[in-house]
Amino acid sequence: MCRVMKASFTRKVNFELCLLSDCILLSSSSPPTNELSGVNPEARMNESPNPNALAGVIIERGPNDSPQTNEFKGATEEAPAKESPHPNELTADIIDGGIKDIPQTNEFKGATEEAPAKESSQTSEFKGAALVSPISKSMLERLSKFEVEDAENVASYDSKIKKIVRSIVSSFAFGIFGVFLVLLDVTLLLADLIFTDSKLYIPLDYRSISLAIALFFLMDVLLRVFVEGRQQYFSDLFNILDTAIIVIPLLVDVVYIFFDIKLLRNIPRWTHLVRLLRLIILIRIFHLVHQKRQLEKLMRRLVSENKRRYTRDGFDLDLTYITERIIAMSFPSSGSQSFYRNPIEEVARFLDKKHPNHYRVYNLCSERAYDPKYFHNRVSRIMIDDHNVPTLHEMVVFTKEVNEWMAQDLENIIAIHCKGGKGRTGTMVCALLIAFEIFLTAEESLYYFGERRTDKTHSNKFQGVETPSQNRYVGYFAQVKHLYNWNLPPRQILFIKRFIIYSIRGDVCDLEVQIVMEKKVVFSSTSLGNCSILHDIETDKVLIDVFDGPLLYDDVKVQFFSSNLPKYYDNCPFFFWFNTSFIQNNRLYLPRNELDNPHKQKAWKIYPSEFAVEILFGEK
Repeated sequence: MCRVMKASFTRKVNFELCLLSDCILLSSSSPPTNELSGVNPEARMNESPNPNALAGVIIERGPNDSPQTNEFKGATEEAPAKESPHPNELTADIIDGGIKDIPQTNEFKGATEEAPAKESSQTSEFKGAALVSPISKSMLERLSKFEVEDAENVASYDSKIKKIVRSIVSSFAFGIFGVFLVLLDVTLLLADLIFTDSKLYIPLDYRSISLAIALFFLMDVLLRVFVEGRQQYFSDLFNILDTAIIVIPLLVDVVYIFFDIKLLRNIPRWTHLVRLLRLIILIRIFHLVHQKRQLEKLMRRLVSENKRRYTRDGFDLDLTYITERIIAMSFPSSGSQSFYRNPIEEVARFLDKKHPNHYRVYNLCSERAYDPKYFHNRVSRIMIDDHNVPTLHEMVVFTKEVNEWMAQDLENIIAIHCKGGKGRTGTMVCALLIAFEIFLTAEESLYYFGERRTDKTHSNKFQGVETPSQNRYVGYFAQVKHLYNWNLPPRQILFIKRFIIYSIRGDVCDLEVQIVMEKKVVFSSTSLGNCSILHDIETDKVLIDVFDGPLLYDDVKVQFFSSNLPKYYDNCPFFFWFNTSFIQNNRLYLPRNELDNPHKQKAWKIYPSEFAVEILFGEK
């Protein structure tokens, strides 16, 4: 513990020196433009000749400061000898999405929210993330520096008018309206062709509607050119074809409405215009296909919300470089799901283009899989249920396996995903950030992941790890790394004697508790004679005494059920995970903000701030 405290103090001093040196550099004639490109954990600030090393987010530590200086030798000590093949990926990613509007430390509810005064006096085993001190001042200053740089880079691109226009043309309603207009235009054209006398002109009302639709899409193109820039917009072949498809029918409509060509009155329309009409129908249907493509993009953005996306080089993926060698993304999908999630073919194309033969993919979903051939069979799978946690053993094995992969070649990277690329993904990514000593504490790694994964140019909604149990396990891993030398702690075998539930509202006469260990239900209060449940109204407590409970060890899940309480994640009112090796004094106290489901604001009407669960253990 003393070594960790010493390293933290030395790290703080080094941060201040880094800031002082940065101030001197900024006062020089040419400011550093690629400072953010060196986020990978392999480039040490004082050793690497690479001027792009990230001095602030990557923690500078000397050989005597670090608790574990040799854990990542294969990739750390060789970094100066070989530069990353893509030194500007993260730089462009940060500039594109920007680490902006850095929240205050109390904004991150999942990891920094302090327990109430009444609760803080209780003993909680979770020391790693939820109850740690706020992020150091030096880190906030460093992130603020990034914020200023990002603001300068984005200022010319994101004027207020452009932001308003972008929000309009990128909205889901705007895309749906465009598809509706294309369908309407094609329908009117077909109806006119079939039901109108072929000897007559195309009716003026049909042509007027068609003209209005064409003008709408012309306006759409002009607005997109204004937002994206002419060169970038017309670099896409589909955009060029779409513009031509809009302009051609518009010219035809203008000719028919504003030019009275009398010679055409005596020419049967069917014999001379049918080819032109078929061409118009064809290109409008093609335009509909292009609108579908735009709609798919809108749907994907709608589902991914304000997660930072990769939107360069012809890609638009829910994918974020957390460091230069760690990618977090949502599930690579196929079939109908690819309409609103990352298409697996596009993800494979991206990885093959950016990191050919140097990537591994980790699928953390227990509920879905895909053919690993898409990624040349370099796929590992860790079965984690949605909104739940990996076992501590899985976290240790995973981080060591990634460490070995990274050490094989400096170009090697990993891409990690669950379903949304947020909770389970963030848990494992934060474990890596701690394992590679990019950050020492769970809180810092959780905060950094949230900042990298959240695109605040669209919304301030937090896109980091929010589930309390996931935060708790990142805290556990920090202790595994620093206190147990990256090995599992000694096993502690316990049994539960009593549950105490504080300030629960409603009728809980049918309250049921289940204990899950090794993916099996080892205890259920529905069994006769194994427990007693008492609701003490005067003290506002529910007491559950367990008789002859099972012996518990390692990772344990406790979940509660009641027909009188609303269900949220995991189809139950509330649940939580803990590891018996970190239980202190045979007691575990979890306030509302450390319980899964009650931590969400929408559940606070049911669970007041005093709501908590306490467990009393006995030893074998």
